[in-house]
Amino acid sequence: MAKLVLVPTPVGNLKDITLRALEVLKDAGLILAEDTRHASKLLRHYGIETPLKSHHKFNEHGTVEAVCRQILGGTTVALVSDAGTPAISDPGFLLVRQCVQHGITVEALPGPTAFVPALAASGLPCDRFCFEGFLPQKKGRHKKLENLKNEERTMIFYESPFRLVRALNEMAETFGSDRKACVAREISKVYEDYRRGTLGELAEHYAVHPPKGEIVIIVEGR
Repeated sequence: MAKLVLVPTPVGNLKDITLRALEVLKDAGLILAEDTRHASKLLRHYGIETPLKSHHKFNEHGTVEAVCRQILGGTTVALVSDAGTPAISDPGFLLVRQCVQHGITVEALPGPTAFVPALAASGLPCDRFCFEGFLPQKKGRHKKLENLKNEERTMIFYESPFRLVRALNEMAETFGSDRKACVAREISKVYEDYRRGTLGELAEHYAVHPPKGEIVIIVEGR
């Protein structure tokens, strides 16, 4: 029976992909990719020639119904994002919801997700945590942090390197500059780096040393 399969892809090292993920990508009738150019590199590396089509946040509202019809017609579709697990701060939720409404089988493979290794290696409590994804770029940032001011679980955020210092300063102002945190960069890549300290210390460090790459911020709960 045709279905939708969410396939996690490496956040850094191409060897992080699972054997099962490669099998699904090879056997699928169609692969939907957040960026086909990015996905093509992975597929070429593993000799996978499955047809590839674009599926991203700018076109997903208009394409989910057509994809559902294709699956109902007998085509198994694999969905990948640029890195990590689809639908986790990446496109995918709308398609999954539509497939569920149509009674289409949806499978999600286990695999790479940036926040899991970042949390595990942060040195902060891992038993209870909340994943907050990206903060709003403009409207709602302050309110979002204020709502988390009394959160007792370890908090996880994704952030752009261009907004990291701003985010750390805003968190220091809201949560307290002495709140412990960890900034994980370039997970599973050549220049993987973890810097631990207080929010105040981290803000000062990155103000002097502008960061590059994909970033996960882990913040101690209250």
